[in-house]
Amino acid sequence: MARYTDAVCKLCRREGQKLFLKGDRCLSPKCAVDRRPFPPGDHGRKNAMRRKVSEYGIQLREKQKARRMYGVLERQFRRYFEEASRRKGLTGATLLALLESRLDNVVYRLGLADSRSQARQLVRHGHFAVNGIKTDIPSFLVTPGDVIVIRERSRATIYFKERTQLLSSGNVPSWLAMDAAAMSGSVLNAPTREEIAVPLNEQLIVEYYSR
Repeated sequence: MARYTDAVCKLCRREGQKLFLKGDRCLSPKCAVDRRPFPPGDHGRKNAMRRKVSEYGIQLREKQKARRMYGVLERQFRRYFEEASRRKGLTGATLLALLESRLDNVVYRLGLADSRSQARQLVRHGHFAVNGIKTDIPSFLVTPGDVIVIRERSRATIYFKERTQLLSSGNVPSWLAMDAAAMSGSVLNAPTREEIAVPLNEQLIVEYYSR
């Protein structure tokens, strides 16, 4: 499975904002965006000051921002867009709903990981079951009514013992529910645009792929 392996802080700097790819580090003084608020590279500072971004460039940056935020490579991201365009409703909102429904994102949204990349690793290591079935595919799409539980063998680990003690239901999106005592979460409904708290303009992504 192809994945991005370079320094993720470069991605935040390239987009000019925090994408929260490294969890709590993004909120600390060590955050690369705060220390070096210009694109990476030898000429990043100069280019940031004098570059005029075209309409195409703005659309591209928004697409790249979404792709990097959810940790999806280009070919898979395009497949999500094509699937969203076939479904009823607004394509942009449907695209975000599909991305939010990925299992790795749901694990992150439930508060069981500090970042989507960490959530992806936990899923790949087989720590979760969906509706009683072990699921180690980060891109697995959950649906309303699905129950995600920490598997029995994983509950005894120090990580999940400490993690579940710190969970707060107030930080979980309204389309999800978390039961810390049972070490499980459930999908209440498909996420609507109002329930997806991401700083993205999905219409720009639609315009990019509709050129």
